[in-house]
Amino acid sequence: MKKEYFGFFKLLVIFALLLSSCASKKEVVYFQNASNFETLVDKNSFVPKFKVDDLVSINVSTLDNEASVPFNLFKGITEGGIRPEQVDYLIDQEGNINFPVIGKLKISGLSPEEVRLLLSERLKDYLKDPIINIRLVNFTVTILGEVQRPGTYPVSGERITILEALGLAGDLTIKGMRKNVMVIRDFDGTKVYTRLDLTQKEAMNSPVYYLTQNDVVYVEPNQSAVTASSLDNRATIAISLASLVITSTILFVTRN
Repeated sequence: MKKEYFGFFKLLVIFALLLSSCASKKEVVYFQNASNFETLVDKNSFVPKFKVDDLVSINVSTLDNEASVPFNLFKGITEGGIRPEQVDYLIDQEGNINFPVIGKLKISGLSPEEVRLLLSERLKDYLKDPIINIRLVNFTVTILGEVQRPGTYPVSGERITILEALGLAGDLTIKGMRKNVMVIRDFDGTKVYTRLDLTQKEAMNSPVYYLTQNDVVYVEPNQSAVTASSLDNRATIAISLASLVITSTILFVTRN
């Protein structure tokens, strides 16, 4: 009989945990206020900017290959017609890179296109119609919290949306709070914390909808997850105490 009571008690605890962990539709569905066939014009004027500690690839070329060689950094020397590996530029704490021939260039806070224009202006005395290719090499974003695969992910393009980044991490778990996703952004030592509500279509106009290099996205657990975790700990203690009481009672009854 005691075992039956103990089994019934465990069933009640499991049922309570299931109820506490259930999430409503309003907590898990994205863009709930978007109508069918509704058109939303992208008003987000996001333009990626370079930051301190960015690793930037810059390649300068012209019709005359020999003329452009001094304006590219290479590792090693050319042997047997094999071109050596090109070296990337690290933006220092003052926001500068040390460019061949020209010297220091401040590019922190500039977009890739602005850097192209700046270099074109500085190179016009040396090269005719130079072609300048610029790429951010170390673009990564970090996704933490209630997602399927937390971690740091490399980005191949110049920009990525928060939805694409969450997709890389396998999307939010059912326990993730979609109404209060935090983005931590660092720009030259200044950290800015911004929250957005992914259940509303207006999230696409948020200043952090497009992520920048080294952004951190944190998805906190929703209330049902917090409650379930709390109940789980309490239930473990309660089951342990109940087991101890029942075992002691059975031993006492058996001995007497």
